[in-house]
Amino acid sequence: MGIVTVITSGKGGVGKSAVAAGLGAALARRGRRVLLIDMDAGLRSLDYMLGTSCDLVYDLSDVVTGNCEPSKAVYPCGGSNGLFLLPAPQNPEDAVSPDIMTQLCRVFSRYYDHILMDCPAGLGRGFQSAIAPAQRALVVSTPDPLCLRDADKVRRLLEDRGISEIRLVVNRFHAKSFFRLEGFEDLDAVIDACGIQLIAVIPEDFAVARSAVKGVPVSGKSAAAKALHRLAARLEGEDVPLGPL
Repeated sequence: MGIVTVITSGKGGVGKSAVAAGLGAALARRGRRVLLIDMDAGLRSLDYMLGTSCDLVYDLSDVVTGNCEPSKAVYPCGGSNGLFLLPAPQNPEDAVSPDIMTQLCRVFSRYYDHILMDCPAGLGRGFQSAIAPAQRALVVSTPDPLCLRDADKVRRLLEDRGISEIRLVVNRFHAKSFFRLEGFEDLDAVIDACGIQLIAVIPEDFAVARSAVKGVPVSGKSAAAKALHRLAARLEGEDVPLGPL
């Protein structure tokens, strides 16, 4: 049975979907079957980032309403063997309830090693549906006080939901601006600000934006891709260092 991981942030604009796509590709490169589920009804982006938008016929809402078999709404991502996408509904009103998402993930987990739930921004219905089937959570935040405050709020909600394995992913990290502008002495201060154990630091890397425009997972040679590969290894129980900051 595959493990279900929700990737969330609370605040939008922190690069959460890019982390989800990159992590999915990194796990697939390790020989795993990975299903990305885009939970952002009405504002889906993973299909564009992974180059599948032109192929879409069905989405998550079609599975729920019985318009198609679940397998027909799952699309292979051409840039990465073993990576698959279940796109979000086009209309916000077609958002799926927490109970139904839990049932769907039970079914899909029979066929995939990892299910990654790309949570929408905010703490509303979409957030509740995305966290409902999750066994663990990655909270993505940029290293600034406002985002970290939101990460702390998300942590509390996840704990209330009964999710105990919660880890922090610091995204878009730039060493010079971090130490000069953000007012933190070190990464320990970041951890203290949100109360979440750190699992990865993803550097600011323009290769991520270029890959999204091209509709392919970020290259394995880029700094961000290497950090995501280390994150994938840690999620699978390997003891690897954070890497250079």
